[in-house]
Amino acid sequence: MAAIESRVLEIDNSQKEPIKPVDREKTCPLLLRVFCSHNNHHRLGEYARGNVPANELQIYTWLDATLKELSSLVKEVNPDARRKGTFFDFAIVFPDFRRQGFRIREVGTTCSGRKGADDAVTLGNSQFKIGDYLDIAITIPGRGPPQNRRDNRPF
Repeated sequence: MAAIESRVLEIDNSQKEPIKPVDREKTCPLLLRVFCSHNNHHRLGEYARGNVPANELQIYTWLDATLKELSSLVKEVNPDARRKGTFFDFAIVFPDFRRQGFRIREVGTTCSGRKGADDAVTLGNSQFKIGDYLDIAITIPGRGPPQNRRDNRPF
């Protein structure tokens, strides 16, 4: 009698092709339009009809910039965000051509003074396209919503 075997293969579709490092000496940076707010992301209505939120931060960077690198740049111009334990929730705001508006997609969270799983996520790995906006919700310790971070999403 022949033996019956079964084989289970785990297929990991979450692995994306890694973004190749950019030669920052030879490659021109892109203009990243960043909008920061406290505790929550901006409402999508603030991006409607050619408008954007008032507190724009313009950063020249590359597609291989990590979320940790971007949070460091935000801390340079935002003294409140320098406190240890400050959370930076990153989301990409991009045009939705089907509904003639914008959509928002969360890409990761970093914490000042701590290492995290999303620190090494890059703009390129998060499907950022040139022309998209970056929306950052900054939560300063003791001034924001409870620490159960995943339940406080406005989207």
